[in-house]
Amino acid sequence: MQDAAISQGRKALNRLRRAAEKTLREMDELEGALRHAEGSDFPEESYSEARQRLEAVLSFVDDEAHRLQEKILHTGGLEPGRVRGSF
Repeated sequence: MQDAAISQGRKALNRLRRAAEKTLREMDELEGALRHAEGSDFPEESYSEARQRLEAVLSFVDDEAHRLQEKILHTGGLEPGRVRGSF
């Protein structure tokens, strides 16, 4: 793998992670405001489904970061299980 591609991929994964985390925080704010304002009319199921989708994005990002790390280590001749740290 080329160093530039690896670096670009890691940066993109980190940006995606931060964006998904920020989206979850913003959703919490929105949910809190609307839940208070709407009471029993609040669409609980819709928010739950949206949160699950966002959590799936975070899980995907974590899986991809792990996969990329293993590929980098393997390419460098190292055993992925023997090196500690994260991307």
